[in-house]
Amino acid sequence: MRQLTTLLDQWLNSFNKVMDETIASGIPFTVPTVREGLANITRELVTEIPNIALIENLTIKDKVPIRIYHPQPETALPVLVYFHGGGHMSGSVEVYDPICRKLAQHSQFIVVSVEYPLAPEHPYPAAIDDSYLVLQSLFQTLIRAELNFIPQLSIAGDSAGGAICATLARMAQFDDDVEIAKQVLIYPSLDYTLSFPSVSQNGMGYLLQQSRIEWYFSNYFQHNEDRRKASPVWGPYSMALPESLVITAEFCPLKDEGIAYVEALKKQGVETEHIHFEQMIHAFLNMENIVKKECELSYKTIGVFLNK
Repeated sequence: MRQLTTLLDQWLNSFNKVMDETIASGIPFTVPTVREGLANITRELVTEIPNIALIENLTIKDKVPIRIYHPQPETALPVLVYFHGGGHMSGSVEVYDPICRKLAQHSQFIVVSVEYPLAPEHPYPAAIDDSYLVLQSLFQTLIRAELNFIPQLSIAGDSAGGAICATLARMAQFDDDVEIAKQVLIYPSLDYTLSFPSVSQNGMGYLLQQSRIEWYFSNYFQHNEDRRKASPVWGPYSMALPESLVITAEFCPLKDEGIAYVEALKKQGVETEHIHFEQMIHAFLNMENIVKKECELSYKTIGVFLNK
Protein backbone atom coordinates (compact mmCIF):
# COMPACT_ATOMS: atom_id res chain seq x y z
CA MET A 1 0.00 0.00 0.00
CA ARG A 2 1.30 3.45 -0.91
CA GLN A 3 1.97 5.52 2.19
CA LEU A 4 3.71 8.78 3.04
CA THR A 5 6.05 9.03 6.00
CA THR A 6 4.19 10.07 9.16
CA LEU A 7 5.76 13.52 9.51
CA LEU A 8 5.32 14.29 5.82
CA ASP A 9 1.69 13.17 5.92
CA GLN A 10 1.02 15.43 8.92
CA TRP A 11 2.72 18.40 7.27
CA LEU A 12 0.90 17.84 4.00
CA ASN A 13 -2.48 17.68 5.72
CA SER A 14 -1.81 21.02 7.39
CA PHE A 15 -0.53 22.53 4.13
CA ASN A 16 -3.59 21.35 2.18
CA LYS A 17 -5.91 22.79 4.83
CA VAL A 18 -4.22 26.19 4.58
CA MET A 19 -4.38 26.05 0.77
CA ASP A 20 -8.10 25.20 0.85
CA GLU A 21 -8.77 28.11 3.22
CA THR A 22 -6.73 30.45 1.03
CA ILE A 23 -8.69 29.47 -2.08
CA ALA A 24 -12.00 29.77 -0.24
CA SER A 25 -11.11 33.28 0.95
CA GLY A 26 -10.63 34.45 -2.64
CA ILE A 27 -6.96 35.38 -2.28
CA PRO A 28 -5.64 35.54 -5.86
CA PHE A 29 -3.13 33.05 -7.23
CA THR A 30 -0.28 35.18 -8.59
CA VAL A 31 3.35 34.98 -9.65
CA PRO A 32 4.58 36.79 -6.49
CA THR A 33 2.64 34.45 -4.19
CA VAL A 34 4.08 31.39 -5.93
CA ARG A 35 7.61 32.76 -5.61
CA GLU A 36 7.08 33.66 -1.97
CA GLY A 37 5.59 30.24 -1.26
CA LEU A 38 8.63 28.29 -2.48
CA ALA A 39 11.00 30.65 -0.69
CA ASN A 40 9.05 30.38 2.57
CA ILE A 41 8.84 26.58 2.56
CA THR A 42 12.56 26.27 1.90
CA ARG A 43 13.49 28.88 4.50
CA GLU A 44 11.33 27.24 7.17
CA LEU A 45 12.22 23.61 6.46
CA VAL A 46 15.88 23.71 5.39
CA THR A 47 17.56 25.23 8.43
CA GLU A 48 20.84 23.33 8.76
CA ILE A 49 23.17 25.51 6.69
CA PRO A 50 26.71 24.13 6.26
CA ASN A 51 29.68 26.45 6.01
CA ILE A 52 31.50 26.40 2.66
CA ALA A 53 35.05 27.73 2.53
CA LEU A 54 34.54 30.04 -0.47
CA ILE A 55 31.32 31.49 -1.85
CA GLU A 56 31.56 34.05 -4.64
CA ASN A 57 29.05 35.74 -6.93
CA LEU A 58 30.10 36.13 -10.57
CA THR A 59 28.47 36.85 -13.92
CA ILE A 60 28.75 34.90 -17.16
CA LYS A 61 29.38 37.16 -20.18
CA ASP A 62 27.98 40.16 -18.25
CA LYS A 63 24.57 38.51 -18.58
CA VAL A 64 23.89 35.49 -16.35
CA PRO A 65 24.54 35.72 -12.59
CA ILE A 66 26.03 32.65 -10.91
CA ARG A 67 27.09 31.77 -7.37
CA ILE A 68 30.21 29.68 -6.79
CA TYR A 69 30.52 27.28 -3.84
CA HIS A 70 34.13 26.05 -3.53
CA PRO A 71 34.61 23.68 -0.58
CA GLN A 72 38.42 23.57 -0.93
CA PRO A 73 39.68 26.82 -2.50
CA GLU A 74 43.31 25.68 -2.42
CA THR A 75 42.49 22.52 -4.37
CA ALA A 76 41.44 22.08 -7.98
CA LEU A 77 38.07 20.31 -7.99
CA PRO A 78 35.62 19.26 -10.73
CA VAL A 79 32.56 21.42 -11.39
CA LEU A 80 28.84 20.78 -10.89
CA VAL A 81 26.46 23.35 -12.41
CA TYR A 82 23.12 23.47 -10.59
CA PHE A 83 19.77 24.64 -11.99
CA HIS A 84 17.10 25.23 -9.34
CA GLY A 85 13.47 24.14 -9.48
CA GLY A 86 10.33 26.25 -9.35
CA GLY A 87 8.21 25.51 -12.42
CA HIS A 88 10.31 27.85 -14.60
CA MET A 89 8.62 30.69 -12.70
CA SER A 90 10.01 30.68 -9.16
CA GLY A 91 13.11 29.77 -7.19
CA SER A 92 16.43 31.56 -7.22
CA VAL A 93 20.09 31.24 -6.32
CA GLU A 94 19.28 32.69 -2.91
CA VAL A 95 16.36 30.34 -2.21
CA TYR A 96 18.47 27.32 -3.15
CA ASP A 97 21.57 28.50 -1.27
CA PRO A 98 21.29 25.85 1.50
CA ILE A 99 20.71 23.05 -1.01
CA CYS A 100 23.74 24.06 -3.08
CA ARG A 101 25.87 24.26 0.08
CA LYS A 102 24.87 20.69 0.92
CA LEU A 103 25.69 19.53 -2.61
CA ALA A 104 29.14 21.10 -2.36
CA GLN A 105 29.66 19.58 1.08
CA HIS A 106 28.65 16.04 0.11
CA SER A 107 30.25 15.95 -3.34
CA GLN A 108 33.36 18.07 -2.75
CA PHE A 109 32.71 19.52 -6.19
CA ILE A 110 32.69 23.21 -7.01
CA VAL A 111 28.97 23.92 -7.25
CA VAL A 112 27.87 26.69 -9.60
CA SER A 113 24.28 27.84 -9.03
CA VAL A 114 22.70 29.59 -12.02
CA GLU A 115 20.31 32.56 -11.82
CA TYR A 116 18.55 31.77 -15.08
CA PRO A 117 15.69 34.05 -16.25
CA LEU A 118 12.16 33.15 -15.15
CA ALA A 119 8.78 33.18 -16.87
CA PRO A 120 6.45 34.93 -17.40
CA GLU A 121 8.84 37.86 -17.74
CA HIS A 122 11.25 35.71 -19.76
CA PRO A 123 9.40 32.87 -21.55
CA TYR A 124 10.88 29.86 -23.32
CA PRO A 125 13.59 29.56 -24.58
CA ALA A 126 15.31 32.36 -22.59
CA ALA A 127 16.28 30.12 -19.67
CA ILE A 128 17.64 27.45 -22.01
CA ASP A 129 19.68 29.95 -24.01
CA ASP A 130 21.22 31.57 -20.93
CA SER A 131 21.88 28.22 -19.27
CA TYR A 132 23.68 26.88 -22.33
CA LEU A 133 25.73 30.06 -22.42
CA VAL A 134 26.83 29.24 -18.87
CA LEU A 135 28.06 25.82 -19.95
CA GLN A 136 29.88 27.30 -22.95
CA SER A 137 31.61 30.06 -21.01
CA LEU A 138 31.99 28.80 -17.44
CA PHE A 139 35.59 27.63 -17.54
CA GLN A 140 36.72 30.98 -18.97
CA THR A 141 34.91 32.75 -16.14
CA LEU A 142 36.51 30.54 -13.48
CA ILE A 143 39.96 31.16 -14.97
CA ARG A 144 39.44 34.93 -14.89
CA ALA A 145 38.31 34.66 -11.27
CA GLU A 146 41.53 32.73 -10.51
CA LEU A 147 39.66 29.81 -8.96
CA ASN A 148 41.20 26.36 -8.71
CA PHE A 149 39.19 23.85 -10.73
CA ILE A 150 39.46 20.72 -12.85
CA PRO A 151 37.90 21.24 -16.31
CA GLN A 152 35.35 18.48 -15.83
CA LEU A 153 31.73 19.59 -16.07
CA SER A 154 28.64 17.91 -14.65
CA ILE A 155 25.13 19.30 -14.29
CA ALA A 156 22.27 18.84 -11.83
CA GLY A 157 18.81 20.21 -11.21
CA ASP A 158 15.48 19.55 -9.55
CA SER A 159 12.01 19.78 -11.10
CA ALA A 160 12.14 22.55 -13.74
CA GLY A 161 15.89 22.65 -13.19
CA GLY A 162 15.94 18.98 -14.13
CA ALA A 163 14.11 19.91 -17.33
CA ILE A 164 16.81 22.46 -18.08
CA CYS A 165 19.56 19.91 -17.39
CA ALA A 166 18.08 17.26 -19.63
CA THR A 167 17.51 19.84 -22.37
CA LEU A 168 21.12 21.04 -22.15
CA ALA A 169 22.35 17.44 -22.25
CA ARG A 170 20.20 16.82 -25.32
CA MET A 171 21.76 19.87 -27.02
CA ALA A 172 25.32 19.04 -25.96
CA GLN A 173 25.19 15.50 -27.36
CA PHE A 174 25.53 17.12 -30.81
CA ASP A 175 28.04 19.82 -29.76
CA ASP A 176 31.71 18.87 -29.56
CA ASP A 177 32.49 22.12 -27.72
CA VAL A 178 30.33 21.31 -24.66
CA GLU A 179 31.19 18.08 -22.86
CA ILE A 180 29.00 17.05 -19.93
CA ALA A 181 30.45 14.24 -17.83
CA LYS A 182 27.38 13.45 -15.73
CA GLN A 183 23.88 14.71 -15.06
CA VAL A 184 21.77 14.45 -11.90
CA LEU A 185 18.01 14.90 -12.30
CA ILE A 186 15.94 15.24 -9.12
CA TYR A 187 12.19 14.60 -9.63
CA PRO A 188 12.65 16.21 -13.06
CA SER A 189 10.01 17.76 -15.31
CA LEU A 190 10.64 16.08 -18.65
CA ASP A 191 7.31 16.07 -20.49
CA TYR A 192 5.62 19.36 -21.33
CA THR A 193 2.72 17.46 -22.94
CA LEU A 194 1.68 15.98 -19.55
CA SER A 195 1.04 12.61 -21.19
CA PHE A 196 1.94 10.23 -18.35
CA PRO A 197 -0.59 8.74 -15.87
CA SER A 198 1.09 9.98 -12.67
CA VAL A 199 0.28 13.59 -13.61
CA SER A 200 -3.39 12.94 -12.86
CA GLN A 201 -2.86 10.15 -10.31
CA ASN A 202 -0.66 12.35 -8.10
CA GLY A 203 -1.94 15.70 -9.34
CA MET A 204 -4.08 16.62 -6.34
CA GLY A 205 -3.17 16.78 -2.67
CA TYR A 206 0.58 16.16 -2.89
CA LEU A 207 1.95 19.72 -2.98
CA LEU A 208 2.52 19.95 -6.75
CA GLN A 209 -0.96 20.11 -8.33
CA GLN A 210 -1.74 19.27 -11.95
CA SER A 211 -3.49 22.62 -12.32
CA ARG A 212 -0.36 24.38 -11.07
CA ILE A 213 1.82 22.51 -13.56
CA GLU A 214 -0.51 23.52 -16.41
CA TRP A 215 -0.33 27.14 -15.22
CA TYR A 216 3.46 27.01 -15.10
CA PHE A 217 3.66 25.68 -18.65
CA SER A 218 1.17 28.20 -20.04
CA ASN A 219 3.38 30.98 -18.67
CA TYR A 220 6.59 29.33 -19.88
CA PHE A 221 5.40 28.65 -23.45
CA GLN A 222 3.87 31.87 -24.76
CA HIS A 223 4.30 31.53 -28.54
CA ASN A 224 2.61 28.24 -29.50
CA GLU A 225 5.84 26.26 -29.33
CA ASP A 226 5.83 22.53 -30.03
CA ARG A 227 5.77 21.27 -26.44
CA ARG A 228 6.53 17.69 -27.39
CA LYS A 229 9.63 18.81 -29.27
CA ALA A 230 10.72 20.81 -26.22
CA SER A 231 10.27 17.80 -23.90
CA PRO A 232 13.48 15.86 -23.15
CA VAL A 233 11.62 12.60 -22.49
CA TRP A 234 10.70 12.37 -26.17
CA GLY A 235 14.35 12.43 -27.27
CA PRO A 236 16.40 12.35 -29.31
CA TYR A 237 18.66 9.95 -27.41
CA SER A 238 22.20 8.88 -28.25
CA MET A 239 25.23 7.33 -26.58
CA ALA A 240 26.65 10.86 -26.39
CA LEU A 241 24.29 11.71 -23.52
CA PRO A 242 26.04 11.89 -20.14
CA GLU A 243 26.06 9.22 -17.48
CA SER A 244 22.91 9.93 -15.49
CA LEU A 245 21.40 9.68 -12.01
CA VAL A 246 17.64 10.18 -11.82
CA ILE A 247 15.78 10.56 -8.51
CA THR A 248 12.00 10.09 -8.49
CA ALA A 249 9.29 10.14 -5.79
CA GLU A 250 6.23 7.88 -5.58
CA PHE A 251 3.71 10.67 -4.88
CA CYS A 252 5.14 13.10 -7.45
CA PRO A 253 3.07 13.94 -10.56
CA LEU A 254 6.30 13.82 -12.59
CA LYS A 255 7.21 10.30 -11.46
CA ASP A 256 6.28 8.43 -14.65
CA GLU A 257 8.15 10.72 -17.03
CA GLY A 258 11.27 10.38 -14.89
CA ILE A 259 10.99 6.59 -15.01
CA ALA A 260 10.36 6.67 -18.77
CA TYR A 261 13.48 8.79 -19.23
CA VAL A 262 15.54 6.29 -17.24
CA GLU A 263 14.25 3.43 -19.38
CA ALA A 264 14.99 5.32 -22.60
CA LEU A 265 18.54 6.13 -21.49
CA LYS A 266 19.22 2.52 -20.56
CA LYS A 267 17.77 1.28 -23.85
CA GLN A 268 20.15 3.62 -25.67
CA GLY A 269 23.07 2.22 -23.67
CA VAL A 270 23.69 5.31 -21.52
CA GLU A 271 24.98 4.35 -18.07
CA THR A 272 22.11 5.32 -15.77
CA GLU A 273 21.25 5.00 -12.09
CA HIS A 274 17.76 5.42 -10.67
CA ILE A 275 16.74 5.90 -7.05
CA HIS A 276 13.03 5.94 -6.23
CA PHE A 277 11.63 7.15 -2.90
CA GLU A 278 8.46 5.19 -2.12
CA GLN A 279 7.15 7.56 0.60
CA MET A 280 8.10 10.97 -0.82
CA ILE A 281 6.40 13.80 -2.69
CA HIS A 282 7.74 16.34 -5.16
CA ALA A 283 10.23 18.91 -3.84
CA PHE A 284 11.17 16.96 -0.72
CA LEU A 285 14.69 18.45 -0.69
CA ASN A 286 13.02 21.79 0.09
CA MET A 287 11.43 20.36 3.25
CA GLU A 288 14.43 18.62 4.78
CA ASN A 289 13.49 19.05 8.44
CA ILE A 290 10.56 16.64 8.07
CA VAL A 291 12.26 14.16 5.70
CA LYS A 292 15.84 14.16 6.97
CA LYS A 293 16.63 10.52 6.21
CA GLU A 294 15.55 10.82 2.59
CA CYS A 295 17.43 14.08 2.06
CA GLU A 296 20.60 12.67 3.61
CA LEU A 297 20.38 9.60 1.37
CA SER A 298 19.84 11.82 -1.68
CA TYR A 299 22.90 13.96 -1.01
CA LYS A 300 25.01 10.91 -0.20
CA THR A 301 23.88 9.13 -3.38
CA ILE A 302 24.61 12.20 -5.50
CA GLY A 303 28.07 12.57 -3.95
CA VAL A 304 28.95 8.93 -4.58
CA PHE A 305 27.62 9.07 -8.15
CA LEU A 306 29.61 12.18 -9.03
CA ASN A 307 32.85 10.84 -7.55
CA LYS A 308 32.81 7.28 -8.86
